Amino acid sequence: MSPEETVGAYYDALRAGEALAPFFVESPATVKVGISERLVGYAEVAKGLREQTRTTEEWTVESHDLRVVKRDEAAAVSDAVSLTWYDAEAFAEHSFETRWSGTLLPTDDGWAFAGLHVSAASDLAGDADR
Repeated sequence: MSPEETVGAYYDALRAGEALAPFFVESPATVKVGISERLVGYAEVAKGLREQTRTTEEWTVESHDLRVVKRDEAAAVSDAVSLTWYDAEAFAEHSFETRWSGTLLPTDDGWAFAGLHVSAASDLAGDADR
């Protein structure tokens, strides 16, 4: 799977409520920054993603500008993504226009995120609960 296909598969897994941790490098240096969280180390990333999957549903993920630059043994990605989901614990829908950036490294199975950063600009944010 190429870096582009890996990002697309991650979006598909998010929409489907499937496990997301397998998309990350199993390393204590792995980092995932979300709209309101910073997870460091694969164990913390996996735990945070499991909790996200457990408490949310009905994800809409619309990529608007995926760009990938592959160099030597790494790939850098960026995208503009419309995100909407339902928080089953708060009984509330959340919606954001987000910016994504990350680094993928090759693995035996293809590519995985060593770092992923998702943010929403304050003037674009629908809310700041997640």
